[in-house]
Amino acid sequence: MNVLIFDSNEKLNEAGANIMTSLIQTNPRAVLGLATGGTPVGVYEQVVKDYDRGLVSFKGVTTFNLDEYVGLPEDHPESYHSYMNHHLFRHVNVPAGQIHIPNGNAADLEAECRGYDEKIADAGQIDLQLLGLGHNGHIGFNEPAHALIRGTHIVDLAEETLKANARFFDSVDDVPKQALTMGVGTILKAKMIVLIVRGADKAEIVHRALTGPITTDVPASLLQTHPHLVVLLDQEAGRLMA
Repeated sequence: MNVLIFDSNEKLNEAGANIMTSLIQTNPRAVLGLATGGTPVGVYEQVVKDYDRGLVSFKGVTTFNLDEYVGLPEDHPESYHSYMNHHLFRHVNVPAGQIHIPNGNAADLEAECRGYDEKIADAGQIDLQLLGLGHNGHIGFNEPAHALIRGTHIVDLAEETLKANARFFDSVDDVPKQALTMGVGTILKAKMIVLIVRGADKAEIVHRALTGPITTDVPASLLQTHPHLVVLLDQEAGRLMA
């Protein structure tokens, strides 16, 4: 585990972007696992700057997003399809056929989950998986539970997650109650994982996830088992790790 704490968001964003662009420069056919939410926005912005400067091309890259809400139209401003288009995909030259996001509006959600896992398997091992961290220790939408599901699956979102995501909607009642998410098993198969966390409100869960017992009650704690985990923290999120 390599934990890096930054004294500015700009430096953190540059570090995250450098990891992604360096990988693509050395492996133009890289398979990326991508995250959404507020945490990676600055990293994507820096990646787009690198692309605009001609430092990286996404022409051969394949992407798989961690998750998507169930029942939210793809063109809804808070869908993860819209998020990815807004923050990354429309700004770079990744072919549409190489972009994969779970379809939360599929007629058969179980079949959608199975098909998503098959697409990941067909693409080969994910080279780089970006992750954020929920206040309750969730990664993707893998919520605390007695047992965690290995592959892509339907999840009922925890009350804490609904409240945290309510800031993106008019009210907590508008937040979808379910999502499709990659399973922890899929996440842990990635060759490299980059966990990005910001904010003083995440300091305690960062410490629990990275130094506490490995338990499904804190899904992110399973990242301690990964052989190539890089953790990027701002000073507030990392205050208990120093």
